[in-house]
Amino acid sequence: MTDVAGVEQRWAVYFRWGPYGMLAAGTVLSAATVDAVGMSTVERYTAVVLVGAAVVLQLWWGRWSRGRPLAPSVPGACYYFVRWALGFALSWFNPFFAFYAAAGFVGPDRLLRGRPLKLGLLATAVTIAGSQSGGMPLNGPLNWAVFGALLCVHMALLIVFGQLAAREEERTRIQTATITELERTNAALQQALDENAALHAQLLVQAREVGVADERRRLAAEIHDTIAQGLTGIIAQLQVVVNTPDADLAREHVARATDLARHSLGEARRSVHNLAPVALADAGLPEALKKTVAEWCERTGVRAEFTVTGTDEHLHEEIAATLLRIVQEALSNTARHAAADRVGVTLSFLGDEVILDIRDDGRGFDPLAVPERTGSGGFGLDGMRARAERVAGSLTVESEPGHGTAVSARVPLVRHD
Repeated sequence: MTDVAGVEQRWAVYFRWGPYGMLAAGTVLSAATVDAVGMSTVERYTAVVLVGAAVVLQLWWGRWSRGRPLAPSVPGACYYFVRWALGFALSWFNPFFAFYAAAGFVGPDRLLRGRPLKLGLLATAVTIAGSQSGGMPLNGPLNWAVFGALLCVHMALLIVFGQLAAREEERTRIQTATITELERTNAALQQALDENAALHAQLLVQAREVGVADERRRLAAEIHDTIAQGLTGIIAQLQVVVNTPDADLAREHVARATDLARHSLGEARRSVHNLAPVALADAGLPEALKKTVAEWCERTGVRAEFTVTGTDEHLHEEIAATLLRIVQEALSNTARHAAADRVGVTLSFLGDEVILDIRDDGRGFDPLAVPERTGSGGFGLDGMRARAERVAGSLTVESEPGHGTAVSARVPLVRHD
């Protein structure tokens, strides 16, 4: 768009000052060839008057066209044909005044259109051909033949250059329209990108809020299933101690209460450890998963292996935290229910997604027989599935009684920004 504006500005400069230069060149050459051409005194004075009229015409045109776009108009057509008439009359007196008449060949489409444009070009070609054939009026068949040949040459050149100019104008119009469309498309694309970024940020905020609520529900379930039950057992054992006079039986129940207390303390520590993914604070997801699997193996005594395939990527914290929570939940379920001898955890980076597989050789179960929990939260398999779906992922479970269990989580690969 800037180039188009620059071209229009240069045309405006030419239409204001160009004819002055061409008139000056014709006047100087004509004055130098007065005697050679044989101009009479009357012709000389008439030429001076016509040159003055041409200057007045240019002054009027410069004032009228200042600040206005260059486009065909009635004043523009009047200016063109009056300038042609002055150039024709001056060329009649001296052929060198044809320099001023030649101004009609430059940019006529910015003053005329349609039939007046063709007529103006023909009139200018007649003036130029007449001056080139020895000046007007034409004398003898030879001058007329030369004039006719020159006029044909000029008309042919006008047709050729007119076609080239039309093609160039069409190309410029198409390029201008293309640039305008690209600017509009880029603006729409930038707006869409901004909206997507805002939506992405909003989704992450919602995911964090839902994650906090899910952690609260998970912790409540952990306390109810482990610590609360352990404390209930301790109270029951101590009540037996209080109510029995048998010292040996009392010691036995005190030992049971102590074991329950130790177990409950371990469950409390594990719950606190799982409350926030501190393993991701100083390490990436593969290192955090490797450490989690190793600690679980040491705590449970079950053989466990961790494997990474593909090119390690620095994942977004929400994606990494989701996968870490799924592994922790899956390992917790394995320790509670599977009675497995061997567990394998595999993290796979595959193009635009990440796949997490947890397999064990435990007792297995029938997935169809597991009752589904209602609500958006849930614990166990439902909780893991909800975590994966919150980051636009999915979770599948394959199991069969006596043949182990395989849990597979598939989430999009979103890199850390």
